[in-house]
Amino acid sequence: MTNAGRLAEGGRVDRSGKIQFTFNGKSYQGLKGDTLASALLANGERLTARSFKYHRPRGIMAAGIEEPGTYVELLGSRACANMPATIVELQPGLRAKSVNCWPSPGTDFAALLQFFAPVLPAAFYYKTFIWPGWRLYEPAIRRVAGLANAPSGSPGEGSFEARNWNCDVLVAGAGPSGLAAALVAGRAGARVLLADQDTEAGGHLLWHDREINGRPAMEWVGKAVSELADMPNVIHLQNALVWAIREHNLLLVREQLSDESRIRERNWRVRAGRVILATGATERTLVFQNNDRPGIMLASAVQAYIHRYAVRPGKRAVLFSNNGSIYAVAAAMRAAGIEVAAIIDARATVPGFDREMAGAEVLAQHEVITVRGSRKVREVLAEPIGGGKVRRFACDLVVVSGGWNPSVQLWSQSRGKLRYCEELAAFLPYKGTDRAISVGGAAGKFRLGQALESGERAGKRVLKGSDRIETPSVRETSQEPHYDITPFWHSRAAAKNGFAFVDIMNDVTVGDVHLAIREGYDNIEHVKRFTTAGMGPDQGRTGNVNVIGAVSLKKNLSMDEVGVTTYRPATAPVSFGAIAGTREGSVVLPYRHTPITQWNIDRGAVMYEAGARWRRPGYFPKAGESLQEAVNREAKAVRDGVGVYDASPLGTFEIKGPDAGKFLDYIYTNDFSDLPVGMGKYGLMLTDDGLILDDGVSFRLGRNRFQMSTSTGGADTVYRHMEKTLAVDRPNWSVMITDLTCQWMNATICGPHARELLHAIETDIDISREAFPFMAIRDGRVAGMRARVARVSFTGELSFEVNVRARDMLSLWETIMAAGASFGIEPVGSETSHALRVEKGFLSLAHEVDGTTDPFDLGMGWIMSRKKADFLGKRSVMIRRGAKGPRRELVGLLTRDGKRLVEEGAPITRMGRKECTEGLVTASVWSVANSRSVALALLKGGRSRMGESAYIRLPGEIIEAEIVAPCFYDPKGLRLRG
Repeated sequence: MTNAGRLAEGGRVDRSGKIQFTFNGKSYQGLKGDTLASALLANGERLTARSFKYHRPRGIMAAGIEEPGTYVELLGSRACANMPATIVELQPGLRAKSVNCWPSPGTDFAALLQFFAPVLPAAFYYKTFIWPGWRLYEPAIRRVAGLANAPSGSPGEGSFEARNWNCDVLVAGAGPSGLAAALVAGRAGARVLLADQDTEAGGHLLWHDREINGRPAMEWVGKAVSELADMPNVIHLQNALVWAIREHNLLLVREQLSDESRIRERNWRVRAGRVILATGATERTLVFQNNDRPGIMLASAVQAYIHRYAVRPGKRAVLFSNNGSIYAVAAAMRAAGIEVAAIIDARATVPGFDREMAGAEVLAQHEVITVRGSRKVREVLAEPIGGGKVRRFACDLVVVSGGWNPSVQLWSQSRGKLRYCEELAAFLPYKGTDRAISVGGAAGKFRLGQALESGERAGKRVLKGSDRIETPSVRETSQEPHYDITPFWHSRAAAKNGFAFVDIMNDVTVGDVHLAIREGYDNIEHVKRFTTAGMGPDQGRTGNVNVIGAVSLKKNLSMDEVGVTTYRPATAPVSFGAIAGTREGSVVLPYRHTPITQWNIDRGAVMYEAGARWRRPGYFPKAGESLQEAVNREAKAVRDGVGVYDASPLGTFEIKGPDAGKFLDYIYTNDFSDLPVGMGKYGLMLTDDGLILDDGVSFRLGRNRFQMSTSTGGADTVYRHMEKTLAVDRPNWSVMITDLTCQWMNATICGPHARELLHAIETDIDISREAFPFMAIRDGRVAGMRARVARVSFTGELSFEVNVRARDMLSLWETIMAAGASFGIEPVGSETSHALRVEKGFLSLAHEVDGTTDPFDLGMGWIMSRKKADFLGKRSVMIRRGAKGPRRELVGLLTRDGKRLVEEGAPITRMGRKECTEGLVTASVWSVANSRSVALALLKGGRSRMGESAYIRLPGEIIEAEIVAPCFYDPKGLRLRG
């Protein structure tokens, strides 16, 4: 198709950079600087999507992240699901398709659902699909009502990465207020991170004709961006969405990179001293019959497409608004060659200066009651508010403006409060922490001068002494449109019609809101869940306040009395790849290394990232070996001879003080105060709600002195847990905690020949079985070095954990490897450790502890002390155990085909049917000791089902397995005590 909708001049697109792309299998041409949405509009495409529930025709409604109408699935090397077409940057070779329609938006067979809308109201599925069970209907319903499928192909190595950062000030948004704040803070010498979700800075100035200091506002933006680029203390990111605020000003920023970069997305984890929220505001829709038809667009979007993308989204338009900002849009439309048929204004009085800009008939105190047309707008019907003569206007474009919602998602996440402002008909930030400040449109400062001033003030406020720094010296000189608004939540006819949408993304109507209230779900949070309003990928940006307004009218309450729903991260769709992040080497995000990391790399180890960012070997493949072959070789060495692995990343803490024993008794489920000096015990820690927090071994070194080990990934969490317990729960106890994780390095020698090897490298410690029993700890010298040796085993074999100073670790390791050559020693990676612990049925926090289990579920009721009056989590466990019904319990699985390995995490269902799972496979490995596959699982009522069959569902097949005890090797523990 041709670019019939492209204006001959203007815009910020590069007309020399033509780009070919495909949409729904058709080829199109756009320009560099286009989004997918602007390119489709330039090519005359209006019907671009189908709605979530009813499959109604939908088009492009917005110009930014607030888009509720058109979501697309990207195909090819940069496959991605559920992206608003308005933020998809046009790239050469881009391939996209509409979601939730078949075979196309123009011909969607599921559109028949529109005719059944009267019997498909909100929450109908809870009442309808009861017999014989929801699972029977679920697959079909999810195929009809849903979004895109998750991409099936691999994104490629290095497509995503994570980066840690810290700064004095993070500014979210590079509109005028954000730029002003960043300039002030940057000139003061602060470390600043400026992140903006758009492809270029400027915010609304990208499509508004404004002046600053007598010059075009975008000139000031360009100078500000250049100045910031020259500041070494400032990092400026575009196409970077600040999507979450966590505790203590930890912010998450998703940066999207262009096709020229190998990396698709980068997730920044930023710890900021102060946060300035310059996230702007989004325009909301108006509610009337058929307010979702293709060709109905937000006024700000029309202005953006005209001024920024040089696109004319229609030929003849009707404008409908409840505020004065619509009149500047009408002037811009006329200048772009769009005929304005009429302006319908809900306000009782339209000021003269607005009428002067109108250039068309203005109908004051009128409302649109309906729009005619199916695949595109053809006609608008309007009447006086309260009833009267109906007027008809032929048009192909309806431009709506229901007012502006400050973007308060991040403010709400920072625990800031919101208050309804009658003057602006919007919820504004009004009470929050002193670490986050909202400025500009995000604070309700809609006029340019107000926005700039608030940004400057915020930049000064967050830094001491910055009031003496030269400010950006901005001054508004151009006249701005008058912003005068009257609340308008829905037209008179909207409540009587099935297709008057308050939330266009989720097909939620005024009638759905009223139904929720009638059925008792009248709290705004309950209305949200009953109707799904505000729960879509657009996070209700264009509709939330209309939902609140509909509740307000129906219940005769003020907007503040109704309140707002909770905004949670992510503020916009973020891919799992970006959240997880990957990295190559230590350049992107610093790793924690042990003294033998380089030794491992030099020997060809495949390096993994362990908890708390440690880098450790996964396995040591020899030439031509697969992962499984390498693991089998290492495991055989441990079972039949001797192996050694680096256990340095385990958390290590010294606990001492008069109340140290009492403290361990409180945080562990079992008793530690009765331990003899020189002996240790395995223990479990619980959270306050009775679920497993961590496990490990603690030894008594003296009367009031203990050494605790924790899991690698849980070390930091346990440390915080202990500090919090002492500071808040037991402030009178005298206990001191010292983190020794990086002081003691640990080489664990394991296998039947471990004692012989330890003798070979020489030690002054009596390591005989009688003098050095299992779970004992001794100090002495090993290979001439000061050492602390513990008899602990995670492999089920005779093991000695040799702890030395960090500076001695490499020497110790090389000595062990040299002396162990005659025993056939193998270095052991984490993959092999995993296989060996599964054979023994030892639990892993990353597998069997899934956030729902307690010790009884794992067959470890013996570790729950019956002598102690209390310990952390005891009461919660007892309450939970009192609940009726079977729980998921740890069991072993043996597949009927012993050679068959199943995927970890695979669901287990009754007879393998497609229904609610009764458990999952937590670990599955090849057992060298048993010459077959073995697995662990959490299974409902598992311990009472020994000998029965379980059915594991995999894509395209069902695997039968026998339920057995969760220990496949040396169940009496004779070898580890040898």
